Amino acid sequence: MTAVIGSAEKTETRSMSEVWVVTIGHALTHWYPATFYVLLPLIGSEMGLTYGQIGMILTSQYIAGAISNLPGGMFVDSVGRKGLLMATSLFWIGVPYFIMGFSDAYWVIVTCSALIGVGNNLWHPTAIPWLGQRYPERKGLVMAWHGMGGNVGDALAPLAAGALITYMLLSWRQVMMINILPGVVMAILILWYLGKSKAEPKKDAAPQLSAMEVLKALPSLFRNKTLVFLSTSSAFRSMTQNGLMTFLPLYLAKEMGYSPWSVGLCMFLLQAAGFIAAPIAGHMSDKMGRRNVIMSSMIMTCAVLAFMIFAGQSPLFVAFIALLGFFLFAIRPVLQAWLLDATPKNLGGSAIGAMFGVQALGSAIGPLICGAIADRYGLLSTFWFLAGTIILANLLVFVMPTTPQEQATKPA
Repeated sequence: MTAVIGSAEKTETRSMSEVWVVTIGHALTHWYPATFYVLLPLIGSEMGLTYGQIGMILTSQYIAGAISNLPGGMFVDSVGRKGLLMATSLFWIGVPYFIMGFSDAYWVIVTCSALIGVGNNLWHPTAIPWLGQRYPERKGLVMAWHGMGGNVGDALAPLAAGALITYMLLSWRQVMMINILPGVVMAILILWYLGKSKAEPKKDAAPQLSAMEVLKALPSLFRNKTLVFLSTSSAFRSMTQNGLMTFLPLYLAKEMGYSPWSVGLCMFLLQAAGFIAAPIAGHMSDKMGRRNVIMSSMIMTCAVLAFMIFAGQSPLFVAFIALLGFFLFAIRPVLQAWLLDATPKNLGGSAIGAMFGVQALGSAIGPLICGAIADRYGLLSTFWFLAGTIILANLLVFVMPTTPQEQATKPA
């Protein structure tokens, strides 16, 4: 019995160490774009870009992601080497940002942004289903730790970029070039660590599918109402999040006169509450149900939006936006866990790819519309549009029918 307990404990410890490695990798996939958000005002000023052109840089990334996410997820489901895929994703995200640091051409910036959208879709369809299969009874919590890694990257990168520019007097180009180093180191670590780690197959593990089997299973996957509702709601949530991440730094820099360091600090505060909220929300969703946590968070989001609108251009505006970020980022891992609950285990990559593809459409549309609104009506008006998008995301969750998985796990 002691040997069995020891073996179980060893497996649990090893498994959790893998979670931390994957979580740090996820942090770096967010580190790159979070740095870029802080640099966008400087890039726009140097290149003489309009708000619409700045929005188009982000839109090209998310359009590429929307097109390539589902094929990427299908590819992941038919390939077994998860460590290699995660390392490739990190490399693919970092290199285009590095190239941007050498370019003076707007079309190169837009093209590199699109390439990032393609590379980024490999990470989530690989990492999220892999973690879900490793911890089937604790999906919400593990998704939350993984999501918290993204929040940490989003929070620390703006601080680092702001400090490098303000105190070390580096240009935005130098920051872009330096920025590739952490990702390269982490990609090598993932290849080494996950490559040497051999997980024991679980009794209820789903069989590996071939590419043709994945293709044949897609029609039934797309008939899954949970997938449709959650993906659409997530698209509106992503529209809110990415519009906020793109235009809040611009508002702080241009309308409120904040320095790059102050902008970075504000973006850190926006994310800091998110990585505190994520594990709490994930754990509660494992105990109370996914729907209850998401609906509660979205109700609070609506309340925060009301305060934000009344705050106007005062410093309280930033505080309420940060509080809004708390609830937005808390919801994200719960949505992912809910989707994995409701879809076949061996199609997890395709399901996550489909969700992130639809999310990418929302993310692509958001900055473009916000840019057009800002050019015509001013930067502050973009936040009225973002308020409407999160309300639509709320409504979709409210009207979503009860799933068989919810009925099966409902307390007697």
